Parts: sequence; C-alpha cells; structure tokens
Amino acid sequence: MSLIDLELEQSSLNPVDTIESIAAVNDWSFERFSDDEISISVSGKWCDYHVTFSWLEELEALHMSSAFDLKVPSARKMEILTLIAAINEQLWMGHFDLWTRDGAVLFRQSLLLAGGAEATGQQIEVLFSNSLDTCERYYQAFQFVVWAGKTASEAMETALFETAGEA
Repeated sequence: MSLIDLELEQSSLNPVDTIESIAAVNDWSFERFSDDEISISVSGKWCDYHVTFSWLEELEALHMSSAFDLKVPSARKMEILTLIAAINEQLWMGHFDLWTRDGAVLFRQSLLLAGGAEATGQQIEVLFSNSLDTCERYYQAFQFVVWAGKTASEAMETALFETAGEA
C-alpha cells in the first residue's frame, strides 16, 4: 500500500504546497512554518518520527530531515559517530547525522529539482518512505548504543540480523 494516495496537479514550483496537501489527505499531524517549510509527525513501529521538508529555492532542492526522540549523552557521542559512519556506508540514498549541539540523531536527504523541475507525488513518496524505512531499520541500533552501552559493531550486527518467519 502506498503512503500517498493522492494525485495532484502541480500549480507551483514550491513542493511544500504538494507535501501539505498530501499530509492533509492522509490525516497526518503537520505544521506549516513558512511558505518553504513544513513539519509532519508520523508514527513508526519503534517511535514517532518528526519529518521536516524545506524548499531551498536558491539551490532548487527539497531537503528532508527525519528526527526521532533520542538524545545522545556526551559519554556515548563517539560510539554513536562510529555507528553513524558504519550505517552511512550501507546507504544508497540519504545519510544519518548527529547534531552535537543538542545530541539529536537525524536522517537527511535531498531531492534536486534544478532547471525548474517540479517534484511529483511519487518522488515525494520515495523520499518520505525511504526516510521512514531507513530510520525504522536502524532505530534499534541507536538504542543499543545509547541505552544498552553496546559498541557500534555490536549494534550493527543486531540491526542487520534478518529474521525468517514469525513467532
């Protein structure tokens, strides 16, 4: 099933208008901060994700960041940075960052729309679903490092462990 069940006619080059329409149709909680920025709250399997889309007109890019409620204590920052480097090596699209100022972990990705290209609903869906899928896949690895005191390699082994069937 698709995250976005909406076909829209593009009337402007600002993709935040499209994202707002998608959020409203899907009954997602959102807040429009400005013409160029919107934040959406989405429930995942492990936690709620706070996804912010920003239209950067001068770069002709739609930037998306997804944060989850996890504050990294100072004592675990180096191990989290090691984990982030290991995770980012596995990713084809997007990357994780640690905002050292407040200890927040973010997943970030951009959609370049140079030359006046307009973002389609499908492009936004891929950007959004890739973000949520990636955060869901690695959320527990971050938890293992921060709360269980595991090393980055131990956390990666656990996060990449594939189970078969259901219990």
